[in-house]
Amino acid sequence: MAAPRGAINSDCMPESVLFLPGLLCDTRLWRDQIAALSDIAHATVADLTRDDSVDDMARHALQGMPDRFALCGLSMGGYVALALMRLAPDRVTRLCLMDTSARPDSEEQARRRRGLIAMTRAHRFRGVTPRLLPMLIHPARQTDTALTQEVMDMAERVGRDAFLRQQNAILHRPDSRPHLPAINVPTRVAVGSDDQLTPPDHAREIAAGIPGAILHVVSNSGHLPPMERPDEVSEILRDWLAEAL
Repeated sequence: MAAPRGAINSDCMPESVLFLPGLLCDTRLWRDQIAALSDIAHATVADLTRDDSVDDMARHALQGMPDRFALCGLSMGGYVALALMRLAPDRVTRLCLMDTSARPDSEEQARRRRGLIAMTRAHRFRGVTPRLLPMLIHPARQTDTALTQEVMDMAERVGRDAFLRQQNAILHRPDSRPHLPAINVPTRVAVGSDDQLTPPDHAREIAAGIPGAILHVVSNSGHLPPMERPDEVSEILRDWLAEAL
């Protein structure tokens, strides 16, 4: 008897999933999801620190992946995921875009980003400081020292040179909105309810542009739901992986 739609066949091999981290993030971003989904997913986290364009990041992320895999990216990782969908759409079985945007930078965003690049080149790299944390995580988690320290530690591990490359890639990313209707794989779009950097209206725009996409708003979360609300994000991804192709 065939399994019902959306059910996971326990006899199947785990699905390969490529996770794409955001700006100044590394494997730690997805640690809890990788552990929670280990029974159904074989996870790879791409290194997005080496390149200064989203297309080159996407090409390097493809290396070593099987012919077909699921794809999940957050923030800058979402920009790379959309680039990968343009470069190799036939290799992706399903897509999850989290706390990201299909839009290019506005003029004001580009101006601020160029200023930050110039400051970083001229002065000591400061990574994510306590002053910047309110832009990244929910106000209720600002006193969670374990979480805030992990966010700052990720930035330090990524470092100054990679940060400059990543900012250049983000600054020059294309407008992905015209390409959204061509995406034809099961897609989830998720966003923290209080994300200040890529707010929920950006997620709604993506979900409206991709045929059949399902939108999730993660309550009481800022820009980093996989770390702020790990159990809820893991359940979203488990349901996504269970969706029949």
